[in-house]
Amino acid sequence: MGSVSVLIPAYNEEKKIRDTVTAALHVPGVIQVIVVDDGSSDNTLEAAAAAGAEVKRICPNKGKGNALNQGAPLIKGDIVVLLDADLGSTASEAEKLVDPIRKQKTDITVAKIKSSKKSGGFGLVKGLARHGVKFLTGKEVNCTLSGQRAMPREVFDQLVPFSEGFGVEVGMTVKALNKGFHILEVPVSMKHNETGKDIQGFVHRGKQFYHILKVFLQLYIGGGRTCRSSSHC
Repeated sequence: MGSVSVLIPAYNEEKKIRDTVTAALHVPGVIQVIVVDDGSSDNTLEAAAAAGAEVKRICPNKGKGNALNQGAPLIKGDIVVLLDADLGSTASEAEKLVDPIRKQKTDITVAKIKSSKKSGGFGLVKGLARHGVKFLTGKEVNCTLSGQRAMPREVFDQLVPFSEGFGVEVGMTVKALNKGFHILEVPVSMKHNETGKDIQGFVHRGKQFYHILKVFLQLYIGGGRTCRSSSHC
């Protein structure tokens, strides 16, 4: 288990995508970086390709989950890393996510990123995500919303297709836990764009809340609840 494929969904990230791709390509073992341009109106696709990524364009924009699903067939590596497009040079921290997978210490790693003081709202979205995951699985995951993850290819293949929209991470987490996979949260020094306490930020979190709630309801109605006695993954 050595080769690594990095899959990055991107929407209007022309300013950051070049640095993100470059940093990801320098992670030990990476053989490809795939960028799925989700209907961007800027030069995200061109910048990603210039930095050395394999690129795929989707038009029109259909959301993060769909972008990941579209990129999945292109993966060649033994280990799959999912990264956000706006990490810039800090995408190199993905090495910390890959290492426990390569050493077979866990099935899935999730990045634990320290939020800045200026970011975030009032914790409603994070609270919904944590409580929803615990309700449907009986287990607690603090970094449920983190899009930075790594896993063996065989685990990844059991989690696709992903939920569309902003519910992709929580849907992935519930599915993984209910399949018996172990999740390890790994502290990293990654930095990405964060929404603040302004109108744009609240609109974004409102969409997140709606999409996450929708995914939880779909999983619950569809029989996705598997409560277990253990309270930690």
